[in-house]
Amino acid sequence: MDLTPAPLFTDVHPGPEGGVAHWAVTSDQKRIRVGHWPLEGAKGTVLLFPGRTEYIEKYGVTARDLAARGLATMAVDWRGQGLADRLIPDPLIGHVEAFTDYQKDVAAMMRAARALHLPRPYFLLAHSMGGCIGLRAVMEGMGVQAAAFTGPMWGIYVKPHLRVLAKTLAHAMPRIGKGHGMPPGTVKEPYVIAAPFEDNMLTTDRQMFDMMRDQLEAHPELSLGGPSYVWLREAFAETNHLAGRAAPNLPSLTWLGTNERIVALPPIHERMENWTGGRLELVQGAEHEILMEQEAIRVPVLDGLEQHFLGTVTT
Repeated sequence: MDLTPAPLFTDVHPGPEGGVAHWAVTSDQKRIRVGHWPLEGAKGTVLLFPGRTEYIEKYGVTARDLAARGLATMAVDWRGQGLADRLIPDPLIGHVEAFTDYQKDVAAMMRAARALHLPRPYFLLAHSMGGCIGLRAVMEGMGVQAAAFTGPMWGIYVKPHLRVLAKTLAHAMPRIGKGHGMPPGTVKEPYVIAAPFEDNMLTTDRQMFDMMRDQLEAHPELSLGGPSYVWLREAFAETNHLAGRAAPNLPSLTWLGTNERIVALPPIHERMENWTGGRLELVQGAEHEILMEQEAIRVPVLDGLEQHFLGTVTT
């Protein structure tokens, strides 16, 4: 596989020492970015699937937490975000032509992990939109020992009085050539730039919130705002499709904050209730970004991750 060096910003809240990033080219010729933090004597590698709008550097703190537990980490910039190829002329609008296109990014990430000889076994850790991408990936045989999800986007949350309008616009606007536009109520400015810390929907930890803001202010090229109508249409279609499929035979653990306000809750409960070998853990007081919550919230989750992943490894 042809991997070429890519930037990895380490000036603002960096991950562990030795982090490196590469460009990888997908089967449909999109350039994405993969980054990894090596770890001598690692017991395996966590393949980290970020959420919508996110980027590799945001997970430096998680890579450090995982390294302390003996696990190396690889993360990815999905097409349309981070430093990966943006797909429409306005780079601040989140867009994908089809949700299944993200599986081409997954395949490129897996090829990169193998080419870089990252320590096995591999484990999946998927957040938010990454949880949607990751669910399809494991359903289709992604080679991981176990999977874990935080606040997975297995359903699109829309306020009840707006659901019919949202679905109507998501289908109608692309038909009239407006598919690259943004749904009402969304903005081009990143959430952590536009929103105050008080009552934000990501984290109750001020330092973590400031970290996210600091990274985007230092490197605005990582920024992304709201989604396009096409993204919304495809997200509705993908979550509906996955809801109708059985869970794979794979150890799975999902964490969900009790103050989750970004993704739809019923599909998460339903999925985990019907996942043989799967378990749902409710995290008291947590918002959406469980891996970037206060230490008192985050540490038990990370300890649980370590036990979940390494408990599946036979020596």
